Amino acid sequence: MIAVCLWTSCHDYFLIEDDPDTASLIQETLIDHFGESCVHCCASVAQAKEAQVDQIDLVLSDMNLPDGSGLEVLKHMLAQRSDLPIVFVTAEGNLENAITAIGQGAYDYIVKTGDYLFSIPLIVEKNLAIWKTKSENMHLQQQLARTLEQVKVKNKLLERAVKQLQMMAATDPLTGLANRRAFGDAMTRTFAEARRAGHNTACIMLDLDGLKKFNDTYGHQQGDELLKAVARLLKRCCRESDVAGRFGGDEFIILLPQADQRIASQVAQRVQEGFIDELRELSDDPIIESAVTLSMGLATLVPDNATNPQQLIAQADQSLYLAKEAGKNRLVIYSHDKPAGPVAL
Repeated sequence: MIAVCLWTSCHDYFLIEDDPDTASLIQETLIDHFGESCVHCCASVAQAKEAQVDQIDLVLSDMNLPDGSGLEVLKHMLAQRSDLPIVFVTAEGNLENAITAIGQGAYDYIVKTGDYLFSIPLIVEKNLAIWKTKSENMHLQQQLARTLEQVKVKNKLLERAVKQLQMMAATDPLTGLANRRAFGDAMTRTFAEARRAGHNTACIMLDLDGLKKFNDTYGHQQGDELLKAVARLLKRCCRESDVAGRFGGDEFIILLPQADQRIASQVAQRVQEGFIDELRELSDDPIIESAVTLSMGLATLVPDNATNPQQLIAQADQSLYLAKEAGKNRLVIYSHDKPAGPVAL
């Protein structure tokens, strides 16, 4: 048996054939078609397994070899390189063998009969074209997969950036609470849902009493720290469904979906108690507790029967004004007849 490895200027072929005359004929056919080339010989399955498959463009192999089957070569080479084109050139015209070979990864199956030698160059070119197309498709698929992964990563970065921008657009930069616009959107949605489902909704307006004097005494930077402390306090005291916002300056506002006067008053009480602790955290000056206080106004959809979100906010704001007028540091609950009396906190 002679195995001939034929290297052309364009492609590298590996020929495995157990008959020297047949090997020479196939070699000559390839040379006549593709031009002069360097020829290497091997004579067994064992020798074929030593071939450097990464240096081969196409394999032509007999099916029956002295030390085994061409299927062994097929299995071994494809295990080394799955895209390697392998074409069987054999005297066995058995359809079942051809089906088995193709099923195990062979590209083609040529039967040594008639003028088969004339068909070899055409079959080689055809299968090289198939291999080239498959390789290009695989490359394109890999390139597409990489591109899609890059797009996926960029989309995640874009989504993250959009969320950050949305958060920035809806957040007060100093306190991290909802800004006035974002709070208004939340109030509009909650008010509509409350009307539709028949739920109650509460709104609390809060204002710091004496912030100007506090700033004059402790400095504006400390005043900003106080505003941030109030924001942390509101987040801590509110329920998960509540929305706390900075309404402007030293005014804050809380939206409490599905809350009546009792629930809202409890939230206000927690805020007032926590506010004293926040003051003590800011300074150990005993005067600080009286230097700044909290006034609050509370309104609820039931029984006050606001006709729109803005009216509910206005009712809470009116109650806050009355709390200021009554001496500050207290809560006033709105009534649709007249504001209820102040509740000292």
